[in-house]
Amino acid sequence: MAATTNPRVDDYLHDHPKWRAEFEKLRAMLLDTELTEDIKWGSPCYTYNKSVVIILAGFKEYCALSFFKGILLDDPSNILTAPGENSRSVRLAKFTNLQQITDLEAVLKAYILEAIEVEKAGLKVDFKNDEELPIPDEFQDRLTEMPHLQTAFDSLTPGRRRAYLLYFTAPKHSQTRAARVEKCIDMILDGIGLNDGYTGKRSREA
Repeated sequence: MAATTNPRVDDYLHDHPKWRAEFEKLRAMLLDTELTEDIKWGSPCYTYNKSVVIILAGFKEYCALSFFKGILLDDPSNILTAPGENSRSVRLAKFTNLQQITDLEAVLKAYILEAIEVEKAGLKVDFKNDEELPIPDEFQDRLTEMPHLQTAFDSLTPGRRRAYLLYFTAPKHSQTRAARVEKCIDMILDGIGLNDGYTGKRSREA
């Protein structure tokens, strides 16, 4: 069941030639599924019922299939890695050339199908542990909507994550909690702690 191509992804591939051959190969695998192709957060994104499943990610040294709930996937071929030491959800399959993707094509197709089944089953990543504070709904909503924000938050040190959660959960009113979350999104995306000071502002593409 081939999915419909999105012209915005065509434009993205034209404008980002560095990993174009690799992305075209990965894209063909993704389009041969029931996922919907789109552009979110500045990258090609593949969704099921509007929920993010996989993102095509390009970096200086490698490109990757970014599985939003990769921690829930079986990884018998041991190809998935966390984007940061504190990442709790996203897992990457990294590539530096087209041949690597071709050699792993059967494995990657199986992982992609499993990721779709995880989403169909409604499985959730448990982000809580005994040392973590509860994540307020206002922040969890934004983490769900913005996988890059989840990746960035996971990559923060435990102390920085805790500081943000304390700040977000302190107000009694939901509107105030939501306002605090919005105020801090750019800081989190830039890897800045709440008390580190912040002078820049990055753009957020949707």
